[in-house]
Amino acid sequence: MIDPFTLTLILIAVLAIMGASVGLSMIAGSFVYLILKGFDPSIASETMLQGLFNNYTLLAIPLFILAADIMNIGSLADRLLRFAQALVGRYRGGLGHVNVVSSLIFSGMSGSAVADAVGMGKIIINMMTRDGKYTASYAAAITAATATVGPIIPPSIPMVLYAIVSDQSVGFLFAAGMLPGLLMAFSMAVMNYIMARKHNFPVDEIVPLRELPGITWRALPALMLPVILLGGIYGGIMTPTEAAAVAAFYALIISVTIYRSVSFQDFYKALLGSARSTANVGILVAGAITFNYVITRENLPLTIAEMLSHYELSRVGFLIVINLLLLALGMVLEGGAILLIIVPILIPSVQAMGIDLLHFGVIVVVNTMIGLITPPYGLLLFITANITNQPIGRIIRDIWPFILALMVALIIITFVPDFVLFLPRLLGYQG
Repeated sequence: MIDPFTLTLILIAVLAIMGASVGLSMIAGSFVYLILKGFDPSIASETMLQGLFNNYTLLAIPLFILAADIMNIGSLADRLLRFAQALVGRYRGGLGHVNVVSSLIFSGMSGSAVADAVGMGKIIINMMTRDGKYTASYAAAITAATATVGPIIPPSIPMVLYAIVSDQSVGFLFAAGMLPGLLMAFSMAVMNYIMARKHNFPVDEIVPLRELPGITWRALPALMLPVILLGGIYGGIMTPTEAAAVAAFYALIISVTIYRSVSFQDFYKALLGSARSTANVGILVAGAITFNYVITRENLPLTIAEMLSHYELSRVGFLIVINLLLLALGMVLEGGAILLIIVPILIPSVQAMGIDLLHFGVIVVVNTMIGLITPPYGLLLFITANITNQPIGRIIRDIWPFILALMVALIIITFVPDFVLFLPRLLGYQG
């Protein structure tokens, strides 16, 4: 007879392969587990509701999603792109550098790689492919790659999810992502420069320096959003959840009153889109909470910790194994599933190895972001393929150099913890 836990895993995998959402698959599998074990199935419902309603931090997710959707329907993206173009468009492969810088700026507002790729991506891809300056596949590849910075630079929806499962401070996690995010952007800018020299990509339109103050002034209301968010959080004025509400409200106010680029119909569409995205995340969180109860009943985290202890891995060896595991999982699972299902299983082992949980959180999120551009799952690859109407194979061919650049950044992030923890410690983190 098949063990109930094994049967649960098989059921979840089969349902997911058949097209059911991962969240619903986990809920169904958990109910089957409880029935087979002779437990009251209502335990699953109670666990799910308690996990959803007793976690104030979860409120930040729909609010950051709404803020990103409002920014995408307004003219913020256009103004930010013009600002980035004025800064770095004058260099070889200029629009590629504009892509990197604009993603870096937009990431300080949205907290979502998908929002970055969809919002800024459509505009910058059109700019890059106009007049045949860049191939459509290269434009799609660099747009997908630079969007991975979105959830590393604060604010970050994946960081919020990690904070929930690891009981870490969202504010300190946001601070821990700053330098790694800048490192990732720098690595991709270097790779874009190398590719520009190799393929003789053009220098973009050179914006006269005398026009820079005016361009900066027009983009300033949008550029102030990250300042308000981070200043409010680290100044002790707002919690991250309150900051998410401020971000959504501020994005709406400047889009309506200053840029005057959002109609009531646009706002209604943004609300609907945010509701759908929030529902998707909510189902995933609910499923993970329920399935984590099953994992706890099976004592799986401690079992894995004991199994790993038998191999007597050093800290370096352990981190290598963890990175390989997360990269492999990122090829087939979405980041939210990894954060909510896999990470809670690994945390006891991480603590046993003496690895700082804040540092580990950044490692996890960076790995899941690389997973978004790694075949065969590669959600960002499919998004940019849809924008450009390019075969996915061509985009995969052009994205490998950027995956290599991000892997170099990941190595530094993994094995130089002081680099990751420098800003959190500056802000009072004791880890």
